Amino acid sequence: MIFITARFAVRPEHADRWPEISRAFTEATRAEAGCLWFDWSRSVDDPDEYVLVEAFRDDEAGAAHVGSDHFRAAREELPPYLAATPRIVNAVVPGTDWSELGEMSVDAG
Repeated sequence: MIFITARFAVRPEHADRWPEISRAFTEATRAEAGCLWFDWSRSVDDPDEYVLVEAFRDDEAGAAHVGSDHFRAAREELPPYLAATPRIVNAVVPGTDWSELGEMSVDAG
């Protein structure tokens, strides 16, 4: 799978509304056949930063995402709300889902 983590520095005046601002892009991406997950989190250290964790099934799914109409629209619509160009880590990793963190195994009983 293609595993991506990106950090978005949102302008302070828009930070509280970022989930709504990015909602159409988020929902359209999650509806893509090759999208495994697309999840936003707000940084606990910087309230103006959001972290996006996303994964796509394979190169074909990643290419479909980048070539989609909603991705093109996001490239035009979202940058005015940002304080800086997003930073990204993009890697191809084996598997199609999260693995358990064995070092913190939880006994359900």
